[in-house]
Amino acid sequence: MMKAPTQRLAVVISHPIQYYAPWFRWMTARGWTLRVFYLWDAGVAGHRDREFGRTIVWDVDLLSGYEAEFVPNIAIEPGTHHLRGLNNPELGARLRTWQPDAILLFGYKYLTHLRLLLAPPAPVIFRGDSHLLGATAPRRLKRWALQLVYGRCSAITYVGQANRDYFRAFGVPPEKLFHAPHCVDAGHFTPTTETRATAESLRVSLGLQGKRIVLFAGKLIPKKRPLDLLAAFIALADSGAALVIVGEGSELPALQQLAASRPQSCVRFLPFANQSEMPSRCLLADVFVLPSGGPKETWGLAVNEAMHAGVPCLVSDRVGCQRDLVTEGETGWVFSADEPKGLEEALRRAVLATAQDAAGFRQRVLDRIAGYTYATATAGLAQAVHSLGTRRVV
Repeated sequence: MMKAPTQRLAVVISHPIQYYAPWFRWMTARGWTLRVFYLWDAGVAGHRDREFGRTIVWDVDLLSGYEAEFVPNIAIEPGTHHLRGLNNPELGARLRTWQPDAILLFGYKYLTHLRLLLAPPAPVIFRGDSHLLGATAPRRLKRWALQLVYGRCSAITYVGQANRDYFRAFGVPPEKLFHAPHCVDAGHFTPTTETRATAESLRVSLGLQGKRIVLFAGKLIPKKRPLDLLAAFIALADSGAALVIVGEGSELPALQQLAASRPQSCVRFLPFANQSEMPSRCLLADVFVLPSGGPKETWGLAVNEAMHAGVPCLVSDRVGCQRDLVTEGETGWVFSADEPKGLEEALRRAVLATAQDAAGFRQRVLDRIAGYTYATATAGLAQAVHSLGTRRVV
């Protein structure tokens, strides 16, 4: 692993996120000098998640083990769903007081981010995960605006192949791009005796002993296509499989209604699972499915979570992580989002294949996901920081 940079790194990110807080803690423990500047307190204070349709407070530690501060947000309606949702006029002064050598900036779509890019007190390393899969060609104005945004950044980390293609499409030269893959806390999702026992107890309580379990876990919203998954599962008929749907959202009533109309299909619903519960939910699965069909499934970190548990995944070709993590017949199954019967046919292949070669899939999945950890992401970020030299702007 590349040695931790001596430079001071400021991290500017919207709010404490269960995927990133453990990364910042991991980096600090390995010699990085960093401070995280949060622009909103969602995740640690009770805020209603618009897509889950409920108030979310994550039940894992998001703030200890690294330096962090909350910058006052004066937005009338705080949030990440609109441009003015993050408005933190004090950020520039706070950054200048701390005197970073570089700034790691997550995202650009908010007033605070655009204000920072106009007058950054240190070179900016940008991190985003957008892609153009399934998207229409960007209009000239958007292309021009994003070329300006990314042109203000001294380096950019990309999370995977589709994300790299996105940055190249907006004119970012290869020498400014550094691979820092999307990852989750691998240790949290690696199976333990306790999580295996919890999963087995849950399997028994759901009456699913002896079943091949297909799992969906996430927001039950149209872009993730849970209704299409349920319809495809029902079409399998007597497959010896069960579908477990974990989550909440606007599609839940329709899902429950469709499942009730087909009582012969083995479908179970579980409520939203907080972060501490997800490892055992993943261990329920023989196959994890993320069938999202639009360009806004930028990566799909739930796939990382399932793969750390050794579970092969079935995804559409519009899911951002597909080219990196899910290879047909090797670590999972892929279907075309444009093919009407694609999901049903892929689901049939997955249920059959895992029944025949569960151990083989598990080992190949674990081998693939071993390259998507905090260590590999940090190595890529270190390369980006080292590429800047010492260019502090006061």
